[in-house]
Amino acid sequence: MEHIEIKRATLKDISQLQKIGRQTFSETFSAGNTEENMRKYLEEGFSEAKLTAELMNEDSELYFAMLEHEAIGYLKLNSGRSQTELKDDRALEIERIYVLKEFQGKKVGQMLYEKAISVARQKNADYVWLGVWEENPKAISFYKKNGFVEFDRHIFRLGEDEQTDIMMKLQLK
Repeated sequence: MEHIEIKRATLKDISQLQKIGRQTFSETFSAGNTEENMRKYLEEGFSEAKLTAELMNEDSELYFAMLEHEAIGYLKLNSGRSQTELKDDRALEIERIYVLKEFQGKKVGQMLYEKAISVARQKNADYVWLGVWEENPKAISFYKKNGFVEFDRHIFRLGEDEQTDIMMKLQLK
């Protein structure tokens, strides 16, 4: 595959982040969710205001996988108080790794994952954790292949629907 570059997202990238966020989330989850719940989540979860706040948060980092100046995937990391659940200063959360459907299976997700682990090591994190929808066996398998183990579950709201996420952890130290 052509050269893929991992690049940190900034405020000037907000429209590209919004586009790839909505497209990858929709590609990944529309089949298993109602149109109304998807519409509501895509509007709220990827609003310009929400993405601006994420990009301005010093405890969050967003990265694109770029191919010829186009984002084909992205990654969101949280540390400290920005973590969605644990809020452990010794941890780094992978909140999102998404890749456009046409580029799945081409190691783009692995490149984004490796960037996450690199950031975790730079931050001297003891472990990396994440939540993955229990009905997403492809993602669960990806994380297990990379050494993650299940340690808990939590509820993720998609519109009006409460869904169960499997919480997984990778010990670094």
